[in-house]
This record gives sequence, C-alpha cells and structure tokens, in this order.
Amino acid sequence: MGVATAPSDPLSEPGRTGPGRAHWLRVARETADDLATDAVAREQAGKAPLDAVSRLREAALLTLLLPAESGGGGADWPTAYAVVREIAAADGAIGQLLGSHYFLSWSARFFTEPARGARLERQDAAEQWCWGGGLARQESPLTLTTARGGHVLNGRQSYTTGVLVADRLAVRAVRAETGEPVAIVVDPVHHGVCVDGDADTFGQRLAAGGSVEFDAVPVAADDILGSLSADEDILSPLAALASPVGRLLSVQLRLGMAEGVLAEAREYSRPGHSPWHPARPAGSPQDPQVLAAYGELTVLTRSASALTDQALEAVHGGLTRGEDLTYDEYADISILVAMAESASSRAAQESTARALEIVGARSASSRLGFDRFWRNARTHTLYEPVTHRLRDVGDYFLNGTHPPFVLPV
Repeated sequence: MGVATAPSDPLSEPGRTGPGRAHWLRVARETADDLATDAVAREQAGKAPLDAVSRLREAALLTLLLPAESGGGGADWPTAYAVVREIAAADGAIGQLLGSHYFLSWSARFFTEPARGARLERQDAAEQWCWGGGLARQESPLTLTTARGGHVLNGRQSYTTGVLVADRLAVRAVRAETGEPVAIVVDPVHHGVCVDGDADTFGQRLAAGGSVEFDAVPVAADDILGSLSADEDILSPLAALASPVGRLLSVQLRLGMAEGVLAEAREYSRPGHSPWHPARPAGSPQDPQVLAAYGELTVLTRSASALTDQALEAVHGGLTRGEDLTYDEYADISILVAMAESASSRAAQESTARALEIVGARSASSRLGFDRFWRNARTHTLYEPVTHRLRDVGDYFLNGTHPPFVLPV
C-alpha cells in the first residue's frame, strides 16, 4: 500500500451558509491583533481567560461553526481551522481553547442523532456557549451508572482544556454495566460538579485547563450524545472522522505558534526596531548564520503547512462524503493528518526554541515574552506526542493497517 492521497473534489459541507470565509478571516485577524496587544501581560498574570473568551464571543467566533439557520456563523471546517491558526499565532493558549471549543461543540454532529444535535445547536447559538472538557480516553475513566429516572456520573477527569470558563462540558465516560464509552454533555453549574484549576502547567496557562470532579451528577438520556466505541461494527466511518477532524485542530495550533514566533522574531531582527549593539555584529540582520536560520525555519514551517493543506483537503472531502464515506477512505484521511501532526510538531518545537537563539540575549527579557512561545508549544506537544502517530503511518505504509480511533486530548 502506498502513501495516502487526499480525496478529490472537496465541496462545501451541506448546510454551510454564512458571511463567507473572507469575512471570518478578517474578524480572526482583528481579534488576533487585539489579543496580541496584551498577550504577554495576560500570560504572565495567569488568570482564567474570561476576558479573552468575551472577546471571542463579541467577535461571534464561538458560534462560527454552528449553522446559520440555528443562529450561528454558518462557516465550514476549513474556515474554522484558519481562524484557530490565526488566533494561535497571537496567543497559543487561546488558540488551543478555541480549537477545543470547536471540536467539542461539533461533537453532537458526529455522535448523536440529527434531531438531538439540531436542538443542542440552537440552544448553543442562542446562549453562545463556550465548551470545555475532552473526549480522549483516560486511565481512570468517568463512570455512568443507571439510576432511578436516568443515570449518574461519577469520577474525576484530569487536566482538560477550557473547564475554567466553560458553559458546557463534553466528557467521556464508560457505562458501568457494559464498559461502553459514551460522550456526555454536562452543565458545569450542576450540583455535584466541582471544577479545580489545578493544571499549573509551565505553558498554555491561558487554555483554562483544570480537573473536574463529578459526584453523583444526574445525567438525562438526552445528555448522552452517543457511543465512542472504536468497534467498526458500532462506529460509522463518518463518526470515526471525528478523530482526524479534532487532531487537525492541534496541527493548526502548532503551525500558528510557529508562524507567530517567527513573525515576532522577524520584527526584532529588522533594522530600526531596536538598536543592535555595535560591538556584537553576530546576530545582526546581515549575519549569515541568522539568515540561514530564518531560511531553514521558514522552509520547515512552509513544508509542514503544505502537508497540512493536503490533510485539510482530505478532511474536508471526507465531511463532504458524509454517510457515503468508507473505512478505507477514513484511514487515508487519518494517515494524512498523522503526517501533518508530525511535521507541525517539529516545526513548532524548532521554531519556538531557535527563535530565542536568533533574537539573542534580548529574548531572555520577560517584558518581551518570547519564552511563552516555546513554553506553549512544548507543553502542547507533551500532551499531544506524535510518536504513536508516526507508528500508525509506518504500519499503514508497510502493512495497510487502519489507524486506531483516537480522539484529541
């Protein structure tokens, strides 16, 4: 079996109507510029990003993916990916928060019946929810137990994005009676839900991460979105597409961080921005080593971007196929995303680390905040390592093995 190729003819997703891609990209750039003005101060303060979420809400970016007929922005996934990348270039943590929000708010479309999903989307658009939580497998899973009149949810979910600012949580639990994993929507103000801001990470401090304790939280049947089983007899190829769709958000986040740090470092490297020490010509804009470093990082980032474009085209094509998508097509798409994950991870780590060396000793100034790019990229890649994805690519290339159904953290 050869390397996966993108499906052709990625048409617009059905039901996607709204202001258009150009409008949302303009809004995203304006919002990113606004976030960039105080990104360093907000990151150093380390408070829950309530103000940043308000800015996203005022820009109508929280409802971007919801159908226009439900009161949302009516945008498609390629637009959402571009928005996350734009925001991440200014503030990686807010980019992660927004990307997680998009994936979790869209989860109803993957895992529940259309009527239930439409009702949830209408309420979401009306109240402009910010979503937090996560559907990835956890070593100590939440348990869903049958009780009188419904179910109860118990357990603790460790570090999850957005929980400190979320209006709704989407979480993974297993049915106590059968062990089947399911996706559940929970209102965080419900009695028995306790959110703890204990993440204390050295990066991505503004991703509103924390842990959530669920103590006998009542769960109605309508709050259970559907199964997260990886069994191909249960999980349809379209539902399985949730894996590459979500993981591609992390790819865009990494590329945004890489592009953001290079753009900011370039401003400090150009003549006239700040005086270069006359006794230290090394590191100046004319230094061959500096020029070569910028060239290498630009090639690395652009190469990852080109591979990501192929993955994006494949994902969009899969969404367009809808119920006609096959498992072989899903596998092709997932492998392309896995390759983009590897390339973007390297681009983010290399760019954010070496930009400090290019700028030189001035990058150690906390006032400039250059270190936040490296800390954010390194933290995210620790939670989203690519080793397993590379193994999946190799197994697919050599043996034609379909990649596992893995949801993003």
